[in-house]
Amino acid sequence: MTGMEIDIEKNIQRKRSTYQSLDETFDIQNETYRGQQYSQIYFARLHLMRTLLYSLVTHWKPHVPVCTVLGLEEGKECIIVGTLYKHMKLKPCVLDEYSKERSAVPLVKPHNFMHPDDHLVLEDESGRVKLGGTVLSPSKYVTGGVVALHGKETTAGDFLVLDVFEAGLAPQIEPQLKSREDKYVVFVSGVSVGSSTSNPLQFQLLVDHITGHLGDDQEQGIAAEIVHVVFAGNSVEIPSGLLNGQNLASKDQSRLSEPVQELDIWLTQIAAGVSVDIMPGSNDPANFALPQQPLNRCLFPGSRAYNTFNLCTNPHCFELDGVRFLGTSGQNIDDLKKYSEARDELEFMERTLKWRHLAPTAPNTLGCYPFTDKDPFLIESCPHVYFVGNQDKYGTHILNGSEGQLVRLISVPKFCDTGIAVVLNLRNLECHTLSFGAQFSP
Repeated sequence: MTGMEIDIEKNIQRKRSTYQSLDETFDIQNETYRGQQYSQIYFARLHLMRTLLYSLVTHWKPHVPVCTVLGLEEGKECIIVGTLYKHMKLKPCVLDEYSKERSAVPLVKPHNFMHPDDHLVLEDESGRVKLGGTVLSPSKYVTGGVVALHGKETTAGDFLVLDVFEAGLAPQIEPQLKSREDKYVVFVSGVSVGSSTSNPLQFQLLVDHITGHLGDDQEQGIAAEIVHVVFAGNSVEIPSGLLNGQNLASKDQSRLSEPVQELDIWLTQIAAGVSVDIMPGSNDPANFALPQQPLNRCLFPGSRAYNTFNLCTNPHCFELDGVRFLGTSGQNIDDLKKYSEARDELEFMERTLKWRHLAPTAPNTLGCYPFTDKDPFLIESCPHVYFVGNQDKYGTHILNGSEGQLVRLISVPKFCDTGIAVVLNLRNLECHTLSFGAQFSP
């Protein structure tokens, strides 16, 4: 009896944090589709980015005149601002899907569509011009980015690029890293409940760790410092054979809902003790085009009973104790991998921040909603933490800006493949991983 009283006295209290969702930018509930095309989102992007770049190039090269593509003169150096278009020899064409049966040449389906003959074109409202020179590498840039170029027109009618100017990191609010105590945020992605690679014991270990049901008093004390959990997409995987457009039998309907029901049971355990954000991913039951809207509350009858359970958009932006987070479920970086080259995922992430655009390849090769008067993927305020889910491996890096900005980049790996979750300390933005492993005999 005395021992039971001692255990009660050692009750550990979980730390708390102030949470604010900033997903209004990615909300399309008030949008109305009237058959509009995608040209308007490109016009909106060019207008906003050109206004920004015009204000910056005066400090970059104040003595070089700025002109439009139509105003180029042969041999005269100037600066032009426009949207890049990348002409790619191996880029898939939707018409090939219809002609493949008649074609004698097999369709190319590589993981990357780069080719040595690729070249870049810059265009604005007045016209377009092919870009030449060695300064601007086609392997780095993709269709949709807006840049300022210093160069001159050649006799062949091309624009010889002498220098490139990117927008750079956006202004950043001062981080309120005043907390003297450790508070942790856990990032998980690619749980893929219902897939053949998903290990339920492995996921249960993660849930038990977060909720404080794992380990001794010291381990539980560390778990009590977790104040927020983010599930960055691909939380479930619906059997693809069931989604063939045909009416489902009753037994198949239950198979369709089982992964979501199983996920809800686990999320309920977490939401009972800590704040949870769940973002949709490419495999989740959500809309395909970015920005993906929150998963339907009806899918989570258990979790939705808690006010700590937050259904979020993808991309997702929020603040936690004054620290701003921005992240995606990985589609933007996965698409950049197909049409450009970099050392790793972190370099792709750096480029999106320096271009001030989360998804530059949208809507060219990445599906997005046809906005008419805005481009919600423009980064107007630089985050303190930028995370991307469903990547092949874990990676992290600190990116420093020219005006004192500091961003923690985090590549969150697929949990079902690696068993790894990422932990961030709000006090100093330091990162480490949690690795879980479980083997069982069938």
